[in-house]
Amino acid sequence: MFENLTDKLTGIFNRLSSKGRLTEKDIDEALAQVRRSLLEADVNFRVARDFVAKVKERSLGADVLESLSPGQQVVKIVHEELTEILSGGDHRLTPSSQLPSVLMLVGLQGSGKTTTAAKLALQLRRQGHSSILIAADLRRPAAISQLQTLGRQLEVPVYSEEPQSSTVTQVVKNGVERARQQGLTWAIIDTGGRLHIDDELMQELEDVKAVAQPHETLLVVDAMTGQDAVNAAQEFNDRVGLTGLVMTKMDGDARGGAALSVTRVTGVPIKFMGVGERSDGLEAYHPDRLASRILAMGDVLTLIEKAQEAVDEKQAKELERKFRQATFDLEDFLEQIQSVKKMGSLSQIMEMIPGMNNMSRKMPADFDDNQIKRVEAIIRSMTAEERRRPDILNGSRRRRIARGSGTTPQDINRLMNQFKQTQKLMRQFSRTRNPKSLMRMFQ
Repeated sequence: MFENLTDKLTGIFNRLSSKGRLTEKDIDEALAQVRRSLLEADVNFRVARDFVAKVKERSLGADVLESLSPGQQVVKIVHEELTEILSGGDHRLTPSSQLPSVLMLVGLQGSGKTTTAAKLALQLRRQGHSSILIAADLRRPAAISQLQTLGRQLEVPVYSEEPQSSTVTQVVKNGVERARQQGLTWAIIDTGGRLHIDDELMQELEDVKAVAQPHETLLVVDAMTGQDAVNAAQEFNDRVGLTGLVMTKMDGDARGGAALSVTRVTGVPIKFMGVGERSDGLEAYHPDRLASRILAMGDVLTLIEKAQEAVDEKQAKELERKFRQATFDLEDFLEQIQSVKKMGSLSQIMEMIPGMNNMSRKMPADFDDNQIKRVEAIIRSMTAEERRRPDILNGSRRRRIARGSGTTPQDINRLMNQFKQTQKLMRQFSRTRNPKSLMRMFQ
């Protein structure tokens, strides 16, 4: 989402860092470009103005201008001020003292409330919390069935009633009571979408809140809508009182100004970011980590958390043993592909690795789907013996695998060459303990 902004900011700061000494004129010129870049990214103009003013004030201090690396000092200040803009309030989701804790999702039509409700239930379960989904959208015909389908897929209970014989407040009241009877930690209410200018529907939302007494009221905001998302957040906050925001479609190609402006304008903290359609495509929000991503500094902590969720500890130790003994085979390679897919797309993963941001953008748009599916198909078309001993793959075997996987012998040759390079690298790892020698392997 922040691709264009990241490119422009890194270009500005790279030029600034290349200068041995900085003058006030250098900083003024760089910050003028920063301000222009923020406005082009659809950041609220007051937010952009205040941000640049604070960075300039801090950057003109003697400790920056007279330091040995003034450019890096300015980047550090920008990161801190960017984190400040993205911060505001409590970003965590904590249960109330009296169970169940009620979480109500509100928002405009099509913002992704129903899928977000299911994603939240999955994330809460990973934290050891039980929950129930309450289908309180009685106007959209497919809303109840969609929530029920998601509930079955994730094995999360869903409470619903027939729209013809119920009201929204009745469904919510009965659903929360069901959660209380079952001793569940959370009751997640999926309300219907509505425009903030529709007084009748907003009054219905106020009635639901009065009945449910939610511990958390989260507005689900489509980040692709730009500054309209900021305006909607302000209106919803004024009418029903929000405790947090969920920014969806953060993996899209919009300019990202809403995410940079919404907390500063409304005072409501972002709590989660939607980064994909899959049920695990929801990330806890960390202002400092997002600031690092925007400035192309990576996000190693989130990457580690994703890896811990995707990789079994016992499996990781076994893999480490195979690395050291250089016995890594195609069966192991296939397992690692499955683990990587759980962590998200390769481009998202590469953006979290410092220095890999630009490389992720050079990848073809269909790299994730087409390349990984092709590799999986090739390996799955092999026999168990061929996966364990790829050296036995002669011409006839490769032609058979190509027919079975819908690929060509050239694709298989390419994969085998890459795999041999990986094995060679692992053998070097297993024999090398000198850090300088390891660095030369990647040069």
